[in-house]
Amino acid sequence: MSFFEAANHWLIYVLVSIGICFVAVFSLVSMQKSWKRARAKGWSNEKLMGLVKMTVSATIVPSISIVIGVFSLVALLGIPWPWWRLSVVGSLTYETMAADMTIKAIGLDLTRLAEAKAEHFVLLMYVMSLGIMGGMFVSPFITKSIHLGSMKMKAGDKRWSVLAGSIFFTVILAVFIVPIFLNFRTSGYIQMLTFLTSLAITIVLNRIAVGKWAFLRNFILAISLVLAMASSVLWSAILT
Repeated sequence: MSFFEAANHWLIYVLVSIGICFVAVFSLVSMQKSWKRARAKGWSNEKLMGLVKMTVSATIVPSISIVIGVFSLVALLGIPWPWWRLSVVGSLTYETMAADMTIKAIGLDLTRLAEAKAEHFVLLMYVMSLGIMGGMFVSPFITKSIHLGSMKMKAGDKRWSVLAGSIFFTVILAVFIVPIFLNFRTSGYIQMLTFLTSLAITIVLNRIAVGKWAFLRNFILAISLVLAMASSVLWSAILT
C-alpha cells in the first residue's frame, strides 16, 4: 500500500470521524453545563445569548486561516489526517514542520511522498501525535502555577511582565523561523522568500488596520496566509 492510499484509507476516515464527534459532543455537554451554571448565578438568557453571539463571531474569523491550512495540508497528507489535526489539536506550522522532519528522516522530502509507503504514513502520524501530546498532559499540572506567577508579576513591576511575554514569543519565533534561514541552502530560497513575503504583508496590514479599517485586524492572519501561499507559487515559478 502506498503513502496516499494509507492517508486516504477508509479506516482513517472512520477513526477521525469518531474522534471529532466525541470532541463535538463533549463541547456541547460542556456548553450546556456552563449555561446552567451561569443561569444559577443569575445571568439572564439575553445576556448569555449576547455572549454566545460575540464568541461565535470572534471564533469564525480566526477559523478561516485554519480552513486554509487544512486545504494546504490535504495535498501532502490526504484528507482525514489534516482534518483531525487542525480540527482538534495542532497548527499548520507545527504539522508541516513535524511532517517534514519525519519524511526527511526516512530519506525523502515532502515533494517525493509518492515514493513513500503506508508504514511511512503511520510513522508520520505517530511522530506528529507524540510530539504534541507532552504539552497536553503537562498543562493541567503547571498552567495554574504559571498563571499565578504571571499575575504576581503584573501586580508588582509591570515591566517584568511585558519583558516575560516578549521573551516567550521571541523564543517561539526563534524555534520556527531561525531554521528557515539556517537551512536555506538545503531547503532552497523559496521557503525563506515566502516567509519574508508573509512578514511584509503582515506589517503592511497592521499599518493599514487603523481607524475605520481597524476591522482588518481580525483578518490579518488569514490574508497573510493566503497571499504568502500565492507568493510561494510565484517564487517557485521564478526560481525553478
